[in-house]
Amino acid sequence: MTSLSVPVAVALVLVAVVVVAGVVVLIRTRRVVATPTERAVHSALHTASQAARSLRQGLSAESARDALPHLRALTAAEGVALYDADAGLLAVDPADDALWDPDLTAAAAAAADQADANRRRVLVSDPCGAESPARAIVAQPLIADETAVGVLVVATTQRPGPGMLAAVAEVARYASGQLELADLDASRARLDRAEVVALRAQISPHFIYNALNTIASFVRTDPDRARELILDFADFTRYSFRAAGDYTLLADELRNIDRYLTLERARFGSALEVRLHVAPEVLNVVLPFLALQPLVENAVRHGLAGKGGGTITITAADEGADCVITVEDDGVGMDPEILRTGDLEALTEAGGQSTRPESEGAQIGLSNVDHRLRAAFGNDYGLVVETAVGAGTKIGMRVPKFRAGISARHERLQR
Repeated sequence: MTSLSVPVAVALVLVAVVVVAGVVVLIRTRRVVATPTERAVHSALHTASQAARSLRQGLSAESARDALPHLRALTAAEGVALYDADAGLLAVDPADDALWDPDLTAAAAAAADQADANRRRVLVSDPCGAESPARAIVAQPLIADETAVGVLVVATTQRPGPGMLAAVAEVARYASGQLELADLDASRARLDRAEVVALRAQISPHFIYNALNTIASFVRTDPDRARELILDFADFTRYSFRAAGDYTLLADELRNIDRYLTLERARFGSALEVRLHVAPEVLNVVLPFLALQPLVENAVRHGLAGKGGGTITITAADEGADCVITVEDDGVGMDPEILRTGDLEALTEAGGQSTRPESEGAQIGLSNVDHRLRAAFGNDYGLVVETAVGAGTKIGMRVPKFRAGISARHERLQR
């Protein structure tokens, strides 16, 4: 027994050592998640993304100051500077370094002024004098949409070789791409604001006329009711014509729709019934400003007005990562093929509407909302319309409960 136990014990010890060694090797293998080359690529991409975060705001003194440390890391130069399209200095990096003395700053400004969209400027052989540590300056123009929008100036203590010049050119090309995207973002924001203005212009003539006529009818017969309607009308117009931001909360949009329907119920009386089914957890969902109100107005003006009243059902449901909102009416409906092709004359006849401008307004309002939803959240988030002649209309939209950038942007506007 004793003679056998010793080898067994030794064997067990050896097995334990092998197992421990294997675990150690496995742990070390897991810790080494990349080769040196892969780590260098990851570092460069991370640095580029940090620079992009600032440049996507456009070229300004603030964005240049934030982006320059990352651009300097990408070029591996001792100093970098950014100039605007008129060769005006925006920022230098490092800002408090002795490298950027008056002589170097003046030489960099001259190089930036001489660089244009078709060429870069390279100054070598002590461009700032023998006392300056800078031995070369490279001024590389930043091009966006075939136009010079700025200049990246690199100062180095060594004579730049082909590799460094190529690196500076690539960094400038990358920065130019981010500035071009920033310009596209700004253009899209201007377009969004223009579309909101178009919606406001569409809402105001029809609704304001009807609302004022309704209020006027109560002035003599029921002054208290007229006073309440005036307050609702004032709150509705204040919200609809507000100047704060392109986005709003679902709760705020629903509150304004309630004011709108209060005024319409005063006109239709008991002929207009409204049903509301909203999940409380989606009230703080962010959506484009005036994205829901035109759908409700469309249901009243083009669905129910033709038959003298009916029922509107508004639903907002929680569906995982999204909020699904629908506006449904039991009105006259329309031919889905006509809606798809956008034939406004045929839409007037099939939908039972009395005038072409009103049906055209419905078409413009729906396409406006559809475009803004897709621009904000992607092509998976446009409007879905279900309708048929005499069968009413159901319009739905799907909105993400959270979308990075949009929700944060709305919070900043609210503050």
